[in-house]
Formats: sequence, structure tokens, C-alpha cells
Amino acid sequence: MKIFVAHSSNFDFKNKLYIPLRKSELNKKHIIFLPQENGKKIITKEDIKNVDIIVAEVSYPSTGQGIELGWGNIFNIPIICAHREGSNFSNSLNKLTDKFIVYKDSDDLIKKLSSFL
Repeated sequence: MKIFVAHSSNFDFKNKLYIPLRKSELNKKHIIFLPQENGKKIITKEDIKNVDIIVAEVSYPSTGQGIELGWGNIFNIPIICAHREGSNFSNSLNKLTDKFIVYKDSDDLIKKLSSFL
């Protein structure tokens, strides 16, 4: 399965999201597209159109991520939203998906995401 990981740039996504995902069993079982892994990349509709699922870390607001999720919704790509316990995320996400993961730390996120997939 090809997984696109959407997220805000307003947190330490490399250490708290990218590294744990790359070290996980998920990385061995799936193709994981991390948009800023090799520097900032502008995401296009074609990037989104060619994935099987979007995993969105939504603990931090992000206009760019909202656009990516909107494209995913238009293309009928399943969306899973994950957020850290206690974070405030946009209620509009409920219009895109009913699949939410609440996690405590990176290890908890990986465990819950693995179970979900």
C-alpha cells in the first residue's frame, strides 16, 4: 500500500514522525511517502492521486495540509487523522473522515496506526 503522510511544518516532524515511521515495521510492509524527507517539496494533485491512503498528523494547524486533504477527499482516497492527546484540531476534519487515532507519543502512534492498517 502506498501511504502519503500529511502534516504541519510547525513541529519536529522529522524526529517525532519521520524517523519513527522509517524505523517501524510499517516501512517494511508499505511504501511511505514523507513529503519533506529530502527537503521541502511542493505537493501536487498528482502526488495525492497516486496513493492508496493518507495518514494526516493533525495536532498542528496547516493550510498546506488542508489542501492536501481536500485533494484526497476529491479523489476518494481514504484519510486517517492522527493527533496527540490533548491537542486541538479542526472540527472540519470530521467532514473528511471518521477515522481518528489519538496517541500519546511516537511509539503509541506507530502501534495504533499498525493496528488500524
